[in-house]
Amino acid sequence: MKKASIALAASISLATGSVFGAERDYIDIVGSSTVFPFATVVAETFSKKTGMKAPKIESTGSGGGMKLFCTGIGVKTPDITNASRRIKKSEFDKCQKNGVKEITEVQIGFDGIAIANAKSSKQYDLALKDIFLALAKEVPGEKPGELVANPYKTWNEVNSALPAAKIEVLGPPPTSGTRDAFVELAMEGGCKKVDWIKQLKTDSKAAKKAGDKDKAKQLKTRYKSICHTVREDGAYVEAGENDNLIVQKLEANPAALGIFGFSFLDQNSDKVQGSKIGGVDITFDSIADGSYPVSRPLFFYVKNAHIGKIKGLKDFIAEFTDEETWGEEGYLLDKGLIPLAEDKRNEIGNNAKNNTPMTM
Repeated sequence: MKKASIALAASISLATGSVFGAERDYIDIVGSSTVFPFATVVAETFSKKTGMKAPKIESTGSGGGMKLFCTGIGVKTPDITNASRRIKKSEFDKCQKNGVKEITEVQIGFDGIAIANAKSSKQYDLALKDIFLALAKEVPGEKPGELVANPYKTWNEVNSALPAAKIEVLGPPPTSGTRDAFVELAMEGGCKKVDWIKQLKTDSKAAKKAGDKDKAKQLKTRYKSICHTVREDGAYVEAGENDNLIVQKLEANPAALGIFGFSFLDQNSDKVQGSKIGGVDITFDSIADGSYPVSRPLFFYVKNAHIGKIKGLKDFIAEFTDEETWGEEGYLLDKGLIPLAEDKRNEIGNNAKNNTPMTM
């Protein structure tokens, strides 16, 4: 039995060694388009300080990044994936299945999701319910429990206080963490303003507590289907993972609205303006204090198996979590990052330094 265990350990060691046999002299990073500009600045600073090659960073979207990250370990797979939402359990389970056993989760700060238009247009003030009614595939009919195909063509049909402008919203695709966060925070936030839809979630929890798992799942599925399904009739336009391209399209089409992270709004404040949400402007302070309703945490995830195998990986993580980088006066603030509280930075920074594996 002991010999078998030794043989198994040796075979695992050899297999691990083989996937790192081919040298790679740079760090490979994929993932979120929202985290991309922050990671790029850190990569440039890291390279200047260490003299090592700057990490290769691809903007694949959070979902696309997770898919690549979880394919396995070794030089042919990414070392880090950026994400504008937390890793899903299904993604974590896929990582585990493919041998990516130990993952360090690093929350770097917060970001708000802007619903913006060209500065040449009037600023919008949208309620969460307005956003849901404008962009959901199906909306409530006249009777409780009734759903109809979304009939709204203009914003004033959704809310008479809004402009009589065509509903045209340029946003990210389903692979994007920004899309996931927008659907969860903005659309579901508005969806819950409809009493009978909100009751579906309450009833689902009650059924689960009562032990009726089938009923709980059925109710939860219906709730999510209503709240999370975006219309496909042209009112919502998938504009890819390139947020800069959305800004350019908004300039060219002043009647349209676009969805992207606060950092891009901040960097392009001469061209576009964020809508108020429930009367609250999207600002550094309103995201930091939680009063802006469509805000979310930002992350990157590290394969612990690659630390010590990929040159500079530990140093890059240290640079990203340095006070001069992500702190209250760090250089990432100039790029629009909203920092974590000091005690949270200390906790997460220590976990990153010690490569503490996450659990779900």
